[in-house]
Amino acid sequence: MFQIIYSDEFLKHDTGSFHPECPERLTAIVNALKTVSWCDRLQWQLPTAIAQRDPIPFIQKIHTTAYLERVKNLAQKGGGSLDPDTPVSPQSYDVALLAVNAWLDGVDTVLNTDRPAFVLARPPGHHAIKETGMGFCLFSNGAIAAHYALENPSVNRVAILDWDVHHGNGTEALVENNPNIVYCSLHQFPCYPGTGKESDRGKYNNVLNIPLPAGSTIKEYQQAFESQVMPILEAFQADLLIVSAGYDANQADPLAGIDLQPSDYGIFTQYLLTFTPRILFGLEGGYNLDALAQSVIATIEPCLA
Repeated sequence: MFQIIYSDEFLKHDTGSFHPECPERLTAIVNALKTVSWCDRLQWQLPTAIAQRDPIPFIQKIHTTAYLERVKNLAQKGGGSLDPDTPVSPQSYDVALLAVNAWLDGVDTVLNTDRPAFVLARPPGHHAIKETGMGFCLFSNGAIAAHYALENPSVNRVAILDWDVHHGNGTEALVENNPNIVYCSLHQFPCYPGTGKESDRGKYNNVLNIPLPAGSTIKEYQQAFESQVMPILEAFQADLLIVSAGYDANQADPLAGIDLQPSDYGIFTQYLLTFTPRILFGLEGGYNLDALAQSVIATIEPCLA
């Protein structure tokens, strides 16, 4: 069985009309997964409720208390914006806390089963930095999950692979000073947020940025996987691989200019499975609903082999 951590609560993060990071992203994925021929091999798991496990102590290891209070106060006052791209609705704070719990549950699931799992949660996280959210992101879910995983006695090293079309500036900033975490990002450059230069290597040479020009296809991605991504994973020998699984590098996506097809994400998964079955996929971007849903299907299918 393949575990998916999901809750309808994630639909309550209201970004307003016409915002690309919308609740329909999740409903498109969920509906598509319920129609695949192997849907009976999917096990749907609710995230741990906030009342059962308070995610705030885990978030505070990454984000400032002042920022947490800012998001909470914005929500309590009826909503507002962290920046022009990043709205906070009345329920966004609680939904973002639950999303963190979902990512923590994902870590536990993968470590307990030695099998891949997928966290279908929103808001996304890889642009959120220590002091604030940005780029549709509230809390840095992947970075929080990585630090949480290192508290497990069986985990000495964690790798994060970010294949979202945008560089995960927040994730990189929040893990680059930890020698037990390696961060690797394939992203369009130049593109939002303007970070992710190849020369940025991290304090411990634990950052690998692979900037790709607009128009890049699966050919360029496969070359990058074979010459750079897989070698760094093999050398680092992480006990857990976290994938910031954004799907906005699809040719159909409206927010960037990379030319991947949904089926290409299955190729990425196949590469990673040759390294480890301990893979936690967590949703980041992806804004063409059909391409997004088909890409998630392609990501999961190789895990069932």
